[in-house]
Amino acid sequence: MFEALPEAKPDAILALMQIFRADTRPNKLDLGVGVYKDGNGKTPVMQAIKSAESKLIETQETKAYVAPTGSAPFCSAMIDLVFGQDADKSRIRAAQSVGGSGALRVLADLMRKSRPDAAIWVSDPSWPNHIPLLGASGFTLNRYPYYDAATGKADINAILSSLSGAAKGDIVVLHGCCHNPTGADLSADDWEKITDLLLEKELFPFVDIAYQGFGDGLEEDAMGVRLLAKRMPEMVVAASCSKNVGLYRERVGAAILMAQNEAEATRAFGQLTGVIRANYSMPPDHGANATEIVLTDDVLSAQWRDELESMRVRMVGLRQSFSDAMRKRSNSDKFDYIANQKGMFSRLPLTTEHIATLRDDHAIYIVGDGRINVAGLPEGEIDSLADAICTVMAESENA
Repeated sequence: MFEALPEAKPDAILALMQIFRADTRPNKLDLGVGVYKDGNGKTPVMQAIKSAESKLIETQETKAYVAPTGSAPFCSAMIDLVFGQDADKSRIRAAQSVGGSGALRVLADLMRKSRPDAAIWVSDPSWPNHIPLLGASGFTLNRYPYYDAATGKADINAILSSLSGAAKGDIVVLHGCCHNPTGADLSADDWEKITDLLLEKELFPFVDIAYQGFGDGLEEDAMGVRLLAKRMPEMVVAASCSKNVGLYRERVGAAILMAQNEAEATRAFGQLTGVIRANYSMPPDHGANATEIVLTDDVLSAQWRDELESMRVRMVGLRQSFSDAMRKRSNSDKFDYIANQKGMFSRLPLTTEHIATLRDDHAIYIVGDGRINVAGLPEGEIDSLADAICTVMAESENA
């Protein structure tokens, strides 16, 4: 059976994590893995979640299966979080999913049942796992250019030009905020222009919002989703609680659909239930149950929002400090874009040779496309990091 299988291509980020762990140098620095880190380099459990988990342990009386679509109160809270409390909920349905990745997959499977001849358009660059997750549903995948490396911004003209070639009914994947891997977000005007094109070409928006609260704020980061919801007849959203609630290993997310009317929403939700049942039967409960408690308890919700805002502000400060250090060390403004980007990631103009040298000679680990985890920047050692990066870049230019 297995002798016919080819060798699997290793996941670049997971492989980098393994090499980093095996590195015995005391000064090693991991800027690759996409998890939030505090000033001590740890990924903490939020205090609001700890309180919710304590309450859950004290009150939970069963470990029986949940429904395929999970907890209804959790799903309702997630709709409010993403779409806002004033959204027309008669047209919106949500299912608890196995993280944001699980939401992406089951929504892609639902779209495949509904639009088997459509193509999916994914930004270039994008989160690497978008390709296997969405491609596994059987869709043809197309790429649209997204990032202007010269300015460090989203290239709205290139985006619109490329998507103008999409066929009626095609599906367009959009990052709701904090674009991964670039950190270059769409402006409100960009979102309006993209929505105009989606309506004109009769394209279907598929929003992945994995970092709500990490960019400009919890409400501000939902701007794109909410703008689409006001103007588009239908859409789907994959939401994750890995980052903004810190529940990476618990796999908590929501697959949300918005239909043209209540009857279509109910019919689509029935099909989504079947897709979930065929994929993993039931979602895990613990993390979603703790999140539900946090989102629906006024005291814990306020505490969580404060904690999340502190994380966001810290990353904004790290961005500015790193941008300033790179400006000083490089004696140029070509890294100023870092301070203006959003969320946990930015992309440095590094070659594969630069990245290898930084790893081998300086114990600095960066993924192959130059993406860095801003939350992993070393407080108190940012000047040294900037010096190492600029030195390596200068050495290659002078070689």
